[in-house]
Amino acid sequence: MTDTAPQRRTRARTKRPPTIHDVAAHSGVSRGTVSRVLQGGHNVSPAAQEAVGAAIRKLGYVANRAARSLVTQRAGSVAFLLSETQDRFFEDPNFTTLLRGCTRALAEQDLPLVLITAGNEAERRRVAPFLSAHHVDGVLLFSSHRGNPMIDLLRRAELPFVCCGKPLGQRGALSYVAADDREGAKNMVRHLIESGRTRIATITGPRDTPGGLERLAGYREMLAEHGIAYDRRLVATGDYSRDSGEACMHRLLTRVPDVDAVFVASDLMAEGALAAIVRAGLRVPDDIAVGGFDDSPVAATTRPRLTTIRQPWDRISEMMVRQVLAQIDGEGTATVILPTELVVRESA
Repeated sequence: MTDTAPQRRTRARTKRPPTIHDVAAHSGVSRGTVSRVLQGGHNVSPAAQEAVGAAIRKLGYVANRAARSLVTQRAGSVAFLLSETQDRFFEDPNFTTLLRGCTRALAEQDLPLVLITAGNEAERRRVAPFLSAHHVDGVLLFSSHRGNPMIDLLRRAELPFVCCGKPLGQRGALSYVAADDREGAKNMVRHLIESGRTRIATITGPRDTPGGLERLAGYREMLAEHGIAYDRRLVATGDYSRDSGEACMHRLLTRVPDVDAVFVASDLMAEGALAAIVRAGLRVPDDIAVGGFDDSPVAATTRPRLTTIRQPWDRISEMMVRQVLAQIDGEGTATVILPTELVVRESA
């Protein structure tokens, strides 16, 4: 029986997708070489990698992740684990900046990112079985409050993970990537002093976080270097939210009306501090200079625009991804401290 024209058209429309064998034949290498390229390119010459890449692009080949996982015994994904409440994720632009950077860095390795929140006990109970069963190959852990229970869970699960910020109160080696919080704080306070300010207050982050502790330490060290006495009345503790920055600034203005500058440990809190200063009938920077920390998108939208300390967000994301992939491949833990940069705008 001969094929009819409609049957031939139907077969053309249902043509099978290209396979790894097709890629191997088109690129002139073995199936094993193609497989190694798909798994990261270990022990593959640059010429072979280029040939396989060209074949994949021309044929439109898409790797079968399920089949690959059966062979490699890996899930083929990495988790972005935020151990903060969900409202913090949507309020704080730093988290979305980091999420975007990590997603981009993993995409270069053809790996998807799984977003998980574990900001309370109920969420931790729900995610624990998922993580313990190794449904992801590694974890990028965000929020390093002292005694973070997710660290113990990940250790028990023997799941590779990297922390954003130095973990506090932990024994044993842990991988983390952090900005140089202390040096960044010192640079900001130095700038305020050199601008002629003498009554410099600070709004710190939570004292159970590395940023909260290290930025306060940098503030104190720079005051001491310039012979300025540390005054506890000039210190208020926030929680990195805008509302806490506004409330802390109001308390500072009430306690110490002659304050002429404030170093705020996050841009989001600094935005709140600016609102409190304006509400008190004062001008920025004429009456009070304001310096933030992060150089988040908030810094460029405040009025006046915020002088701040820039964290290298892209580098933090890139190094966290690099470290977790190295652990997945069997390497040990490592730590990275990245430099910050003073960005001068109109607020100070």
